[in-house]
Amino acid sequence: MLYRPDAPAPTPSAPTRAAVLVASVLAVDALLHLYWTTGATWPAADGGSLSHAVLGTDVPFTPPILLPLAALLLTAAAFVLAQLRRPGNPLLRVGTLAVAAGLSLRALAGVYWLFAKETGTTFHWLNLMLYTPLCAVLAVAALRVARWKDASRV
Repeated sequence: MLYRPDAPAPTPSAPTRAAVLVASVLAVDALLHLYWTTGATWPAADGGSLSHAVLGTDVPFTPPILLPLAALLLTAAAFVLAQLRRPGNPLLRVGTLAVAAGLSLRALAGVYWLFAKETGTTFHWLNLMLYTPLCAVLAVAALRVARWKDASRV
């Protein structure tokens, strides 16, 4: 095929966009966890306020806790991208379904926490406006990638 500068660029398929969205958000989250292993607490003032904003409770943000989480997030991102490239592989499909299930569980927990946790806290508002809706959208996107079967349309 000849290169034509005036030809429109191919539009990525919906599963491609979904996979890139899921993998990008998971990778950024992993990078935040790796950043916090250094002892930095941005965007919070200290470790306690970071823990309460992110989790709604007091949990130490230490490398033994954060490194496995970062590894899990990067592995999940890799499964979703790999499923996009090899949609017929059953292991990658199961891995991507596991990502969708994990994100769904977090979204459901977020709905529960909206009623079970104290309102007016930073966590309550972040959970309401960011964490829960984002996890719900990412769960649907990961499910779309897991269900996709056409490798010729990548």
